[in-house]
Amino acid sequence: MRIVDLLKKDAIILNADASNKEQMLDTLIGLHAKVGNINDEAAFKEGILKRESEGPTAIGDGICIPHSKNSAVVQPGIASVTIPDGIDCQALDGGLSNLFFMIAAPATGSDVHLEALARLSTILMDDDFRQKLLSAQSPDQYLKIIDEKETEKYGAEEKQEEAAPVQEAASTGYRILAVTACPTGIAHTYMAAESLEEKGKEMGIPLKAETNGSGGAKNILTKEEIAACDGIIIAADKNVEMARFDGKPVIKTKVQDGIHKPQELIEKIVNGQAPIYHHAGGADSDADAGGNESIGQQIYKHLMNGVSHMLPFVIGGGILIAIAFLLDDYSIDPSNFGMNTPAAAFFKTAGGFAFQFMLPILAGYIAMSIADRPGLMPGFVGGWIAAQGTTFASAFSGDATIPGGFIGALFAGFAAGYIVLGLKKLTEKMPASMDGLRPMLIYPVIGLLLVSILMFAVDPFFSWLNQLLSNALNSLGGANAILLGAIVGGMMSIDMGGPFNKAAYVFGTAALEAASTSGSDNGYMIMAAVMVGGMVPPIAIAISSLLFKNKFTDNDRKAAPVNAIMGLCFISEAAIPYAAGDPLHVIPSCVIGSAVAGALSMAFGCTLRAPHGGLFVVPTIGSPAMYIVALIVGSLVGAALMGLLRKPVER
Repeated sequence: MRIVDLLKKDAIILNADASNKEQMLDTLIGLHAKVGNINDEAAFKEGILKRESEGPTAIGDGICIPHSKNSAVVQPGIASVTIPDGIDCQALDGGLSNLFFMIAAPATGSDVHLEALARLSTILMDDDFRQKLLSAQSPDQYLKIIDEKETEKYGAEEKQEEAAPVQEAASTGYRILAVTACPTGIAHTYMAAESLEEKGKEMGIPLKAETNGSGGAKNILTKEEIAACDGIIIAADKNVEMARFDGKPVIKTKVQDGIHKPQELIEKIVNGQAPIYHHAGGADSDADAGGNESIGQQIYKHLMNGVSHMLPFVIGGGILIAIAFLLDDYSIDPSNFGMNTPAAAFFKTAGGFAFQFMLPILAGYIAMSIADRPGLMPGFVGGWIAAQGTTFASAFSGDATIPGGFIGALFAGFAAGYIVLGLKKLTEKMPASMDGLRPMLIYPVIGLLLVSILMFAVDPFFSWLNQLLSNALNSLGGANAILLGAIVGGMMSIDMGGPFNKAAYVFGTAALEAASTSGSDNGYMIMAAVMVGGMVPPIAIAISSLLFKNKFTDNDRKAAPVNAIMGLCFISEAAIPYAAGDPLHVIPSCVIGSAVAGALSMAFGCTLRAPHGGLFVVPTIGSPAMYIVALIVGSLVGAALMGLLRKPVER
């Protein structure tokens, strides 16, 4: 939309009678009301003043462009006045302003005010052009000067285009879109979305972020918004639906970058530095070609896609099994603990069913991340074969088997995904008339056949490896157990929700699963060390902010109680804002505190039969009093180190 389409003759006053900034703003607001651009002067002025409070709109060289995207605006428009003697508007160059354009844009819809801002800022850089405007004798001449300059700068063809209806301008969408997702979908997903949206607001660039969290996708991007936007930012550590972005500029990055580098990402879209995304199979397909990600990033993303889908089975099943042990009577039959009473048997059986799906779900969704939906079934079956430990020999003879366990399921997921991906490559040259056979016949039948042959062949190795791991866990004791507790506890705090944190947590859940079949408590001890290590960072930060008030800002200290509560709930991500703001001091303090807590938990022989829940699952913890001691000591160590290492905050 051209400037002259937004600026009406009746919204122009030359040589206006205004001696200060407030009078100038009131005059321009009155012009908008006069020509029908706004329906509430007070509300619009509030928006204008809010924008002025964020920084001067006087850009220098006598130019001032106040603007507001406001619910009081009924149609986008510009009002303009000239004040030849100039007034002080706190211009960036320290000079007086004499040429004023106020832009009004609807609260929802297109970024017409940003387009107008960009054009005005560009053409007003011409000294001769500004002098002509200040010398104009009538509004008609003023408009003609702007029209000629805009045509000269942006091309005569635009002049011939009819202005789009203002109602259309109010409903065309956002300039930048984003999708955020992390494996657990609890904290990082929403923090990245908030960071991007807030930075977009700060930069004057409307941005909408879709979140792929634990409760499903929220704030979903529409086809119209995608078609109208300048580009899309994908800040995700797991796969998101990419087919809809075919042909659009897309930046793919880690969810952490969405939290810590929002301005850099937004500027890449605005500056046209984002590559055009071409989806494998076109816009109607759902597969993701992987873009320019490194091999390591792709493997991590595929793994986290499996883990994120597995976690509900682990947490739900694990907590039900823990309740079964809580309700049961050990003295009835120690060898059948967890199933001795009807109530315990119910919880143990229901939780056990969820646990049985854990490894197939992990493998299935790893495969789906690699090869899209055709990979799901072969991956799921491959994971089930690993969980059962089935081999060629056992399939024929019915002999007892040893499960391939977590490592076998990981292998099955990646193998199934790449097998189906290979089938896609091999069959992509088939005649178009046979395309329907590929997903309905070739992928499921040949994919299942190849995955089954492979898993039957390699399961003896993974059964041996799983047995080796189980024996190692069962033999843990003394210094070895304490060292392992320190390692997994410290890992939980290295990146608080990132790869190290997830690796430690996945190891803990694997140990928990192994313990449920081996009868040894060592796996439960590892899970306890993992959880206490993850609880320490937010609690340590909360304690430190209360004990060392001069080392934290007022806002940091106000957030301390919430941080402590989230830590008690085993949500490590609550510490991320503090770690991001001062990583050199906060992260080492938290790692050491978590390592101490994990080591003490192991030393005290604390066990945990639930994979999540924080203090809400204390009844399922073995030696709960000592577990709380380990948590308190680790938190105090982390808090003390933070207080010693951090510098006082300047007030």
